[in-house]
Amino acid sequence: MLGEYPISGRRAADISASIERAVGAGELRPGQLLPPMRELAERLGVNPNTVAAAYRTLRERGVIETAGRRGSRVRSAPATTGRDHIRVDVPEGVRDVAQGNPDPALLPPLGGAFAAAAAEGDRAPVLYGDLPVEPELARIARAGLDADGVPDGPLAVVSGALDGVERVLAAHLKPGDTVAVEDPGWGRTLDLVPALGLRTLPVGVDDEGPLECDVREALEAGARALIVTDRAQNPTGAAVSGPRAHALRAVMREHPEVLLIEDDHGHGIVDLPLHPLAGTTRHWAFVRSAAKAYGPDLRLAVLTGDAVTVDRVRGRHRLGPGWVSRLMQRALVRLWADGAVDTAGVAASYGRRREALIAALDRRGVASYGRSGMNVWVPVPDETGAVARLLHAGWAVAPGARFRLSAPPGIRVTVSTLTGDDIEALADAIASAVGPAPARSYD
Repeated sequence: MLGEYPISGRRAADISASIERAVGAGELRPGQLLPPMRELAERLGVNPNTVAAAYRTLRERGVIETAGRRGSRVRSAPATTGRDHIRVDVPEGVRDVAQGNPDPALLPPLGGAFAAAAAEGDRAPVLYGDLPVEPELARIARAGLDADGVPDGPLAVVSGALDGVERVLAAHLKPGDTVAVEDPGWGRTLDLVPALGLRTLPVGVDDEGPLECDVREALEAGARALIVTDRAQNPTGAAVSGPRAHALRAVMREHPEVLLIEDDHGHGIVDLPLHPLAGTTRHWAFVRSAAKAYGPDLRLAVLTGDAVTVDRVRGRHRLGPGWVSRLMQRALVRLWADGAVDTAGVAASYGRRREALIAALDRRGVASYGRSGMNVWVPVPDETGAVARLLHAGWAVAPGARFRLSAPPGIRVTVSTLTGDDIEALADAIASAVGPAPARSYD
């Protein structure tokens, strides 16, 4: 033990592990300064380069941050305290509209597709050294991307959209770089960025996607990357419109070295057209997951981008898992070929429920948002109080803190399993819990 600092070890790995254990145990608190590297090296009797390597490891893991001469300190929200911990425990008898899951009744049966894929695998087993991407999956995916105006580029298959985002960020950025992220935005993205040792810079969102002025300000402030959700943005339901895409493309062209990552979160569950930003910068990636339309356990997403980005993702993937199961890829091909998901029907089903809740809240003087997808965002003056009162009334909603950096308080309601009677009862409960909302704005 080192004086007031619970730090020990002789090797870089031991020192970094000692600090991370202390953070997890609360012995080193968020915001607490760590000893200067030379001072710690002297006290531990090691080379300063050893301490520098330990601190570098901790930055890359998102445990600490370094601000030049001001030194290194424990992050205010270390990676060990993810946003998944900001949740509501749902007691028996309480209706859960917090989880963000699709309606199981709208998911296709998977048994036939996987049986057919397994039979094909029996006839022609996939072995080490085989292609990592199923040729028919690449063909169908590329045709869909072409139809939606996504620029031509090589394809990779990753284990879900967030896996793709992580791999692209790691392929281009270094610890300490800044990433512009939507606020409110997907909580796991907001956790992932600092976990990679990167800094987050919030960008406001309205119904039509990221705000042009905020994106411009973030890029001018030095953000090295921008992450955009094209449709069914979680938690607000935003979808990038044609005019907004035109404005954002103009901003991106002024910053050609910025890494652009797009997540088409609503693919297969929305009927709004896609307005991609891809191709306006030198390095870009566009990822499309099967999870929302075909089932959360189908951990597969198609990723395209510029040749350098996709090559880096493929290369790093080869050094880890190697490839995403071709069995799973073949099953998805069968689902696509059989038209297992009626996208228009699914979009209409979610749309009816979403619009009904928004209209019901509007009749009660409560503003809410949800242009696409399966979630509705409700700004509230007192987030903790609203969540608690709704729980008491029999409804578990997601606290907005899971999705916010600097945006005002709110709650997220997942509409995927609501009926007409549910919607009126839920709207009554929300109106009682939050009262009339302020003007219609996320800022």
